[in-house]
Amino acid sequence: MRVLHILDHSAPLQSGYVSRTLCILRAQRELGIEPYALTSPRHGAEAGPPAQPVEQESGFRFHRTPAPARSLPGLGFLAEMKATETRIHEAIADLKPALIHAHSPVLNGLPALKAARAHGLPCVYEIRAFWEDAAVDRGTTTEGSARYRLTRAMETRAVKRADHVFTICNGLRQDLAARGIPAHKLDLAPNAIEPSRLPPVTERDDALGAELGLGEGPVLGFLGSFYHYEGLHVLIDAFPAIRAKHPGAKLLFVGGGPEDQALRTAAAVLGDAAIFTGRVTPDQVRRYYSVIDLLVYPRLKMRLTDLVTPLKPLEAMSLTRRFIASDVGGHQELVEDGVTGRLFKADSAEALATRAFEALDPANDLATAQMKIAGRAFVESERNWNAVARRYLPVYERLTGNQIPSTAVAMGSEVSA
Repeated sequence: MRVLHILDHSAPLQSGYVSRTLCILRAQRELGIEPYALTSPRHGAEAGPPAQPVEQESGFRFHRTPAPARSLPGLGFLAEMKATETRIHEAIADLKPALIHAHSPVLNGLPALKAARAHGLPCVYEIRAFWEDAAVDRGTTTEGSARYRLTRAMETRAVKRADHVFTICNGLRQDLAARGIPAHKLDLAPNAIEPSRLPPVTERDDALGAELGLGEGPVLGFLGSFYHYEGLHVLIDAFPAIRAKHPGAKLLFVGGGPEDQALRTAAAVLGDAAIFTGRVTPDQVRRYYSVIDLLVYPRLKMRLTDLVTPLKPLEAMSLTRRFIASDVGGHQELVEDGVTGRLFKADSAEALATRAFEALDPANDLATAQMKIAGRAFVESERNWNAVARRYLPVYERLTGNQIPSTAVAMGSEVSA
């Protein structure tokens, strides 16, 4: 079965969105599906204009959508959607897929639905986050504003028109159910990881530690994209109290994003105790994980973080790294406090510091070791991408009338993409 995925952006860009996409594509290929992908004009806005209309990246074929011509103020989103729809028509003619699988934001969902209907194809829509809530965090709108309500209405319309809807967590699914979407139309495709690609980290990379000047530590850190909702300023606020108890402590930020400069400015008061590496290539990430004694995920409490689950705690569990996370709804869907990790009250630097003291206390090393074992078992049994990708199969088969060969599902297959 050939499936065309419609995406906001993709590799070679780095983000949680890209990571999830590649994992889905790889898992589907192993299950006997031929996955292809198409990116919106927003990919080009970050990566630059595409060199070719179709590009091979990370082992997959991506159809690129060129940026539309400049439009009148306020009409840019409509131009983007029209450009995406036009490119989807072209890709359908080229690939002849059996099904369209669109991924949020709704700027992808509505064009995909329109194009799919024109070609008589079923369309699945997958929501990773609500676009309007992400816009609130970015400061481009406010909750309840006219733009917020319009975007929410567009999302609801897309969900109602889609043949089936997947969400990445219960929070999003429950929100859609409250809008009157029938339960039989909603399924979960939760965030997951690839345990085989993220085996436990057992040794510290001392050479990297020396290169970064981490000293005796302990090292607290974060790897990922720097967005406001990640709450990294709460970690900075908590750090003086942590350093008062652990004078050699260091704070390591690995990554980048919209909040990069603001975080560097806030952390300037910490002097050389705060270290920013910038973004690192995927093949180097494991080294940086190895030098961090305590990973910290201090997401702020807001509608976005209560509804959406992140990937980072799952990566920490797979790598068997010690971590603490705020008690927002998205984290609570992933982390069982005291069993697979430790949670602390969101938005509180004091609560973060208290949890950090507990996690770093040698007296709690046995409990930490047990959490690492439990966390690894959780991702291996319940949050691996092969298991998640199988959730799509009954829906795909029902909507297309095509059956995935049972041998492929059981053993995987080497379908070229």
